[in-house]
Amino acid sequence: MPQHTSRRGLLFGAAAVSTGALLAGCTSNETKDESPAADAGSAADDKPGKHVTIGFAGPQADHGWLNAINDNAKNRAKKYSDVTLEITEGSNDTAAQIGQIETLINKKVDVLVVLPADGKALTQVGLKAMRAGIPVVNLDRIFNSPQAYRCWIGGDNYGMGLNAGTYIGEKLKGKSNARVVELAGLDNLELTKQRTQGFDDALKNYPNIKKVARQAAEFTVESGQAKMAQLLQAQSSFDALWNHDDDQGVGALRAIDQAGRDDFLMVGGAGALSAFQAIKQDDGVLKATVLYPPTMAASAIDLGRALGQGKGVTGMAEFEIPASITLYSAVVDKDNVDRYMPTGFR
Repeated sequence: MPQHTSRRGLLFGAAAVSTGALLAGCTSNETKDESPAADAGSAADDKPGKHVTIGFAGPQADHGWLNAINDNAKNRAKKYSDVTLEITEGSNDTAAQIGQIETLINKKVDVLVVLPADGKALTQVGLKAMRAGIPVVNLDRIFNSPQAYRCWIGGDNYGMGLNAGTYIGEKLKGKSNARVVELAGLDNLELTKQRTQGFDDALKNYPNIKKVARQAAEFTVESGQAKMAQLLQAQSSFDALWNHDDDQGVGALRAIDQAGRDDFLMVGGAGALSAFQAIKQDDGVLKATVLYPPTMAASAIDLGRALGQGKGVTGMAEFEIPASITLYSAVVDKDNVDRYMPTGFR
């Protein structure tokens, strides 16, 4: 799963106002029929406009979520006749990805969209692009310096844990001495710590619930199965499980089936198609999953196009796109799964 080193708020870019216009507004007594800024045609829309070449660089798609990131970017670019997408071959090697981004800079693309393999390690190449006059949309794994990007868009790891804990808390709030367990991701990643912190903070609102065990897996099917088997062996009875990642959740469900356990509810994380299908079928322990939406890559292409055309975002009055956008981690259960099914990744 992606590494997101800090929880970012939604910060809006300010529209520039010329000095002359400001003075005129202060000194003139004339009544002018001026349209509101929101109607000034400053927001990007689907109509063809100025052509924009977007360079896209991401890590190797060795996880279902990362593959979905690439697919979302490609499919959204195809939607626009005025966008050309220059996409690199994904790499988890930071030196290789830096070289790929430098190639895009030398090609003088109009905008860069970058999901770095390592945000800290790629900060300098982000700065290089910005200094060359190429605006950067930093996707999810954040650069160390805000000077290295024009806009950041990504998921909310803390919010994932918070919403997972709240969902479980509401389901168990009428049960005395409720017990929950957690199947986390890689503990050396900041995102895992943020998800666990959000989960723990949510459970504080439910004094009847106690987290009795936690295991850290590795975002893989195999590790999910192995670590879930250990949890099941150590905990003969519990009421709910939160699993950080739907890919490792495939393995966790295998371990649960092999153990013949169905005495608890399970909440997943990320938004895999397999999880959505299981939730819809509703014949097992998996009852919900909390999104970490790969659709952020499609939104990043939208933002890159708007940047390249010098436009803002539809539905906002500002002339510029925001500086930072944090996506909401919605809970998907049987009541709304049909809505989200088309967004599920394989």
